[in-house]
Amino acid sequence: MGWGDLGAFGEPSKETPNLDQMASEGMLFLNFYTANPLCSPSRAALLTGRLPIRNGFYTTNAHARNAYTPQSIVGGIPDSELLLPELLKKAGYTNKIIGKWHLGHRPQFHPLKHGFDEWFGSPNCHFGPYDNKAVPNIPVYRDWEMVGRYYEDFNIDLKTGEANLTQIYLQEALDFISRQQASQQPFFLYWAIDATHAPVYASKHFLGTSQRGLYGDAVREIDDSIGKILKHLQKLGISENTFVFFTSDNGAALISAPKQGGSNGRFLCGKQTTFEGGMREPAIAWWPGHIPAGKVSHQLGNVMDLFTTSLSLAGLQPPSDRQIDGIDLLPAILQGQLIDRPIFYYRGNEMMAVRVGLYKAHYWTWSNSWEEYSKGIDFCPGQNVSGVTTHTKEEHTTLPLLFHLGRDPGEKYPLSFASSEYEGAMERISNVVQQHKVTMVPGEPQLNVCDKAVMNWSPPGCEKLGKCLKLPESEPKKCIWPH
Repeated sequence: MGWGDLGAFGEPSKETPNLDQMASEGMLFLNFYTANPLCSPSRAALLTGRLPIRNGFYTTNAHARNAYTPQSIVGGIPDSELLLPELLKKAGYTNKIIGKWHLGHRPQFHPLKHGFDEWFGSPNCHFGPYDNKAVPNIPVYRDWEMVGRYYEDFNIDLKTGEANLTQIYLQEALDFISRQQASQQPFFLYWAIDATHAPVYASKHFLGTSQRGLYGDAVREIDDSIGKILKHLQKLGISENTFVFFTSDNGAALISAPKQGGSNGRFLCGKQTTFEGGMREPAIAWWPGHIPAGKVSHQLGNVMDLFTTSLSLAGLQPPSDRQIDGIDLLPAILQGQLIDRPIFYYRGNEMMAVRVGLYKAHYWTWSNSWEEYSKGIDFCPGQNVSGVTTHTKEEHTTLPLLFHLGRDPGEKYPLSFASSEYEGAMERISNVVQQHKVTMVPGEPQLNVCDKAVMNWSPPGCEKLGKCLKLPESEPKKCIWPH
């Protein structure tokens, strides 16, 4: 989802009444970011509180490449990483993930081996259908074992866009919350739905109800589901004891627009890029009785902060044996404080840009290659900004491109290199970057090696369903990441 997809952020169709009400009852974050412009690394960052370059969710096969976890990837979340649910267990929490995991699908990367007690969802995106010969259909899991596959047991009609998955995920959430309330057990629920990821889908009741087409239908269904979850917390009498946060894993995928892609508002480009449209996210915090209603925060936030903030809420300290990039947002949320902190925009193994205060400095720019662009792959449709949206990797480390995001949120007007404003801002930013690089110890890259033999041929539980497929011979090779 993009920053511009919600009515509370200015979407003119006003088709997200529940999220808009959530914002009016809680706090809207205008400057909230993901840790990477792609799904898997940003999810790894959320659950570890660490940049993908630290937790291993990047590639060194090519410079500044985005990478994620398709079926053929060999890597996943390392055992050395401490995930939020693992730490919350120490405070007696029961943890559930519903929806997309995307941190590795091989047995050692299973979410129940990394702190979650329950799982209903999938290890990968809902791509397909595949022929189960060259490529297997993606499995859907309940806890340790698969219960079916996409397009076979969990259908997504690619012609109409109809699928009942969001309704299934909603019911899973309501049931889990009810069980935890009945047992008086504290819980962490990671509700990671994926209906707005192409191929976009919505259930029959929502199809054709949006002015924004199928993508809008999917957004409306997600909005309706979140409304039902919040009402359920209130009905059970636990809303004042439950902190809820809504955000996205990356900006809207403009390559899928207009039919299957969302809106990043007035920000430049979208998913896959380190421009604002790729990394600034809609974000809402809700906690009745604690967060004053109708608040708007200008705090610079990041999905990694949800790791540290959640630990703080549970009375726990973040691990002290590693660099944690997330900060505790509670002073900003509960007392309205503004905490001075930078935002780092990484693409693969390269720090592309840095935001300090209202200034953003680009050390590298790259939308995508001319080769990909010539095939119609465009992450910035209709938004060519000369010298900024580049189709070759452009290095600006000597003289970074500098923008004032308050005056120019669309990153269209770089400040003059000769101005005193440029000089003053870059002096401050350069100190931040220097300190950051001193602490930077990259993790072992997990997204370098691909092998068809590690695909979802025979996941746990396949034998009970008669859905085991024959594994091909192992042929590990370097993954190719074009973007």
